[in-house]
Amino acid sequence: MYPNTQLLINNQWKDAQSKQTIAVLNPANGQEIGHVAKASIADLDEALLAAQSGYKLWSKWSAYKRAGIMRKAATILRERADLIAEIMTQEQGKPLVQARGETLAAVDVIEWFAGEAQRVYGQIVPARQTNVINQVFKVPVGPVAAFTPWNFPINQVVRKLSAAIAAGCSIIVKGPEDTPASTAELFKAFIDAGIPDGVINLVFGEPAEISEYLIPHPIIRKISFTGSTAVGKKLASLAGLHMKKCTMELGGHAPVLIFNDADLDKAVEQLAAAKFRNSGQVCIAPTRFLIEKNVFDSFVEKFKQAAAKIKIGNGLDADVDMGPMIHQRAWNNVQKLTEDALNKGANLVYQADVSNLEKGYFVGATILSQVPLDARCMNEEPFGPLAICQPFERYEDAVSEANRLAYGLAAYAYTTSQHTATALGQDIETGMLAINHLGLALPEVPFGGVKDSGYGTEGGSEAIQAYLDTRFVTVAT
Repeated sequence: MYPNTQLLINNQWKDAQSKQTIAVLNPANGQEIGHVAKASIADLDEALLAAQSGYKLWSKWSAYKRAGIMRKAATILRERADLIAEIMTQEQGKPLVQARGETLAAVDVIEWFAGEAQRVYGQIVPARQTNVINQVFKVPVGPVAAFTPWNFPINQVVRKLSAAIAAGCSIIVKGPEDTPASTAELFKAFIDAGIPDGVINLVFGEPAEISEYLIPHPIIRKISFTGSTAVGKKLASLAGLHMKKCTMELGGHAPVLIFNDADLDKAVEQLAAAKFRNSGQVCIAPTRFLIEKNVFDSFVEKFKQAAAKIKIGNGLDADVDMGPMIHQRAWNNVQKLTEDALNKGANLVYQADVSNLEKGYFVGATILSQVPLDARCMNEEPFGPLAICQPFERYEDAVSEANRLAYGLAAYAYTTSQHTATALGQDIETGMLAINHLGLALPEVPFGGVKDSGYGTEGGSEAIQAYLDTRFVTVAT
């Protein structure tokens, strides 16, 4: 059974004060499966007071005590992985194995940040006088407002939630209305682990109304957002007007550079999985495949064969590799980008037939080649199962195309040349670069972009610093 979702305010699950709700649809068939409470300003005011109260208590807890609650929540989440996976697949569409993997990856994130809570260090700065002690402290910034999307209903939230509470902050999360129930399960694990009242709060509703109210509010001291570049720029501007700290994880259009000396079979196996995972609805999904001319035809043929093996269908069915798009808007966007490219002269290498599937938002795995630079898909994030294959002749041409767009979130490359790999690390303008494997998004490594893909990191040892202020205290004895 798919559960309806309420708001979480001050450790209480409750309906919106207005009693308004938003319908939740199953993207595999377009049918309504439940509802989520729609918060009003009155609900946000209640959440703000709860977060303020929760922060006053939680920020005084020792790091070891906070970490203990987090590890207990991680254990509970692990035990519920199968239940949560089924909920997530119903509302998001991804196959059960991917939904379960996402839940277990969240366990890893929580446990990592529990350890980071115990590694928030200060500093003693040598003084110029013998009777002076210069001390540097790291203190939690205060209540946090976080805004998360639907493509990874748990993993997009858990990085923000874990970093915030590890640092000693409280948090209000504006969760995704399309996928609310699996997000709520993450919060239930923390409540059941014994986190104090008001430390974590979860609301749903009209995105613009919630962001425009929470971000300027004086109780909120830090903003974290994952979503499109266009929306991220608006929220960052609003936060800047009120001097709020920001972490922005925005859109991408990841290039993949494949050189003559690459292991093509290895590259195809890894990249097909990465491209079509979650129906391509992944901010770090490889999109522009830049392939050296001598191996272009060979790679494209191998990639086509790999795409043809992908089984598309309802994520609850056995052996399904790729589910539907999240909603009609996402489906329309991929269709329009593909049609635009073909109308401009692109070559359709492959497109899976999904005509036999039940009514739902299914898009077949699609491969285009020789796509003109003025095609929309060469400049806009497709956020779907659309791969673009382009040949190049010189290293400089590949790097130029990789860096052409304002995006700079993730990039990939395949080469057996150490010289080429070293040069790419210097030349590709991106926040993350994986060479010869898919080594991104682990809790212990940075996760974030540059240029229009945002700023700040949600992984690695730097991530918790965004939720801390530096305080200098100098004492003359």
